[in-house]
Amino acid sequence: GTEQGALSADDITNVIKIAFDCRPGAIAQSLALREPKYQETAAYCHFGREPYTKDGVKFFEWENAKDLSKYKAMTSAQVTAELTGSNYLSK
Repeated sequence: GTEQGALSADDITNVIKIAFDCRPGAIAQSLALREPKYQETAAYCHFGREPYTKDGVKFFEWENAKDLSKYKAMTSAQVTAELTGSNYLSK
């Protein structure tokens, strides 16, 4: 995203730190990268497709956007307080 309202680039970075676990193992887990589903995702591009579940396996899970709208109305101080109160540093 871009800077909007009272949030600076640093504030947006802090929102990402709060909302997403960006450790490699956590990314692999959240996108279920170890599931045998990528034959289907390799055809016809793998972005911009509707996510679905088939036989308990989630396909195109990365297309499910996370709602971050609560941060839009926050001030810089509120974002910093949210980051401090999160488990970001203890993951």
